[in-house]
Amino acid sequence: MKITFLGTGTSQGVPVIACKCKVCNSTNTKDKRLRSSVLFELSGQIILIDAGPDFRQQMLRAKVEKLDAVILTHEHKDHIGGLDDVRALNYVMKKACDIYAEKRVHTALKREYSYVFAELKYPGIPKMNLHEINDEVFYIGSIKIEPVRIFHHKLPILGFKIDNCAYLTDTNRVEDLTKLYNLDILIINALRKEKHISHFSLEESLELIKKVKPKKAFLTHVSHLMGLHDLESKELPENVFFAYDELEIEINNGEIIRME
Repeated sequence: MKITFLGTGTSQGVPVIACKCKVCNSTNTKDKRLRSSVLFELSGQIILIDAGPDFRQQMLRAKVEKLDAVILTHEHKDHIGGLDDVRALNYVMKKACDIYAEKRVHTALKREYSYVFAELKYPGIPKMNLHEINDEVFYIGSIKIEPVRIFHHKLPILGFKIDNCAYLTDTNRVEDLTKLYNLDILIINALRKEKHISHFSLEESLELIKKVKPKKAFLTHVSHLMGLHDLESKELPENVFFAYDELEIEINNGEIIRME
């Protein structure tokens, strides 16, 4: 299995518009973060989790030529704002894009992209097939996807467990930790060092990681307030890493065989 971090930043991205802090002014590419999104490739399938406003740039940068499915964690703009650009993949793949999300998220998509679901469709608009999911296990081809119920402040959203790896973003509470024990890889948000109303802080993420004991953990949805990537990385436990845009991880039999 291959995991590609397409974006590891917050809803504003890093650098933040008009910010002059040391992180936003950094020349290190690891301090440049697009909105959070990740690509899973396994069993011949390519699955995208979340498609924010940077979707087009992320697809071009990663040279993605097909998507078998898009899974959405929730309906906030930084997670659905780029879906108009699936039309390029519609053309190449000659079919609609399969999008998996909760019913509430479907409602938001139909509002945000009303022209996609209108009775009279304008030529060339994106084509989307909506598939409703909930807390129950579902499959994309032969790939088992296990939703993990998490909360973004009071909003119930979903994380996902795929092949003993889990992806959780935009959360400050996990409903059932038992789904996360002894993972090969846990990807989890860590917004900043200070506590936040709707996202785990660095300390809270590290505390959860310590409880569930993954082999390796990667921190995503990182803001400019966290600090410089290279400097802050030195303070992490040896099995925990700050993810960064374009980081690729290859896993075989539960072990990372490539990380760069």
